[in-house]
Amino acid sequence: MDIISMRSISKDEITSLIDLAEKIEFRSIDINISDRLVALLFFEPSTRTAFSFDTAIKRLGGKTLLMQEAKSSSVQKGESFADTIKTVSQYVDAIVIRSAVEGAARYTSEIVDIPVINAGDGANQHPTQALLDLYTIKKRQGTVENRKVAIVGDLRYGRAVYSLVYGLAKFNVELYLISPEHLQIRPYVRDELDAMGITYHQGDDISSVLEEVDIMYVTRIQRERFAGQYEYEKVKDSYQITRDMIEACNLKENFTLMHPLPRVNEITTDVDSLPCAHYFQQAKNGVYMRQAVMATLLGAV
Repeated sequence: MDIISMRSISKDEITSLIDLAEKIEFRSIDINISDRLVALLFFEPSTRTAFSFDTAIKRLGGKTLLMQEAKSSSVQKGESFADTIKTVSQYVDAIVIRSAVEGAARYTSEIVDIPVINAGDGANQHPTQALLDLYTIKKRQGTVENRKVAIVGDLRYGRAVYSLVYGLAKFNVELYLISPEHLQIRPYVRDELDAMGITYHQGDDISSVLEEVDIMYVTRIQRERFAGQYEYEKVKDSYQITRDMIEACNLKENFTLMHPLPRVNEITTDVDSLPCAHYFQQAKNGVYMRQAVMATLLGAV
């Protein structure tokens, strides 16, 4: 089994991973992968995802080989991507890979015979981020089913957005897609939501949906995906959630504010102490979910 895209992970598989993450968090299950070695290949910069996977594997007793950025590999010497991946696969039991190239993780899964986990491929997918997001929602809301979720920010280039949308769609949610007009979610995703019968609304105003939703999932504008600085500058400050904005609204009692991080200025730091702010807990949940993913893929449960 590989974890490449949320499209190919069933609702039952998601639910099973959420249940396992919960058991791991509350220490009601004992998992040991001390005889396993996992390669963390990060051809693109990462903080949370790299450290989260590294922590998850080591807390289960496993070991990691960590490569951060292509400059630390023989790709710099002219070695092909395929040869690098095939060589590394001879040493380890699984590969976690991040790349700026869309499809890199799927290609990796096609040329090796060990489990592969997509830790982000360009503006395409980031499935374990979506899985930890769903776990966070389940913990906070009691269920993922039938939630009203606003996703705010860069919906065109944000890979966490695409994985989350496909994950949420399996739980009959209602979506509010809030973004600048030229950063709207891609048309093919809307077509797929239509085909799945998912209700969604598009707009550009946060204030119009704050009191309607159970969850607001905020994303940064993806500066590294823009062709030029000028285009980024035009939209970088499109949205900012402040403490005053939150406190002025009659929010649902269970309202949850999430962010995949890193944030730039889209949520002010004075929001952090509010009960609804769950982005740092969300990051912590990533360890439990990635422990669940590794244990499942390595056959330890």
